[in-house]
Amino acid sequence: MILKPGTGKRTINDRTFTEFFANAIREMIVEQPLTILNLNKQWDVIVTSNGGGVNGTAGAVRLGIARALVAYKPEYRAAMREHGLMTRDSRAVERKKYGKSGARRSFQFSKR
Repeated sequence: MILKPGTGKRTINDRTFTEFFANAIREMIVEQPLTILNLNKQWDVIVTSNGGGVNGTAGAVRLGIARALVAYKPEYRAAMREHGLMTRDSRAVERKKYGKSGARRSFQFSKR
């Protein structure tokens, strides 16, 4: 991810945020750190992302932008922390267990 002062250009995987997310809510989630600090049109954001879904990507990009802004200016940390933007979502897919068809689901039981 590249975050640099500029005109407010936003791209992810060589597509604009609007094309990539195709949903105003996801776009709002991504731009939340910049909106909180009133820096919307002052920074260019260029992201390369792989893996995960669109919602996961939106959350990851939001965290990356927040961390980059705090690295640039440590005074921003309090505002980011107050809005819960400095915390990673630790949920992950549970592994498949042996003797089961998934993480928890068992095979269908047959009485006869």
